[in-house]
Amino acid sequence: MKITFATYDMDSGCVIAQLASGDLILIDCDSIEAKYAENLFHHSELDFLIYNDPAAYVELITEGDPESYLKSAADQHSLES
Repeated sequence: MKITFATYDMDSGCVIAQLASGDLILIDCDSIEAKYAENLFHHSELDFLIYNDPAAYVELITEGDPESYLKSAADQHSLES
């Protein structure tokens, strides 16, 4: 899946991506956060991707493993380190 364009639409709360095939993908960010984000670090990591690299966010949600990604991201930012 090749993403040619991705952006976050603040009005709808969705990331919108266009694929090389011309198809559009809409991802409801609130639903994703409700499903995968268990703590502040998870929310922050997802928000960072949404605002700074929406294409990476789309790839993570559609082709990646969000649970493993968020677990490793939270481990890297542990307050105990």
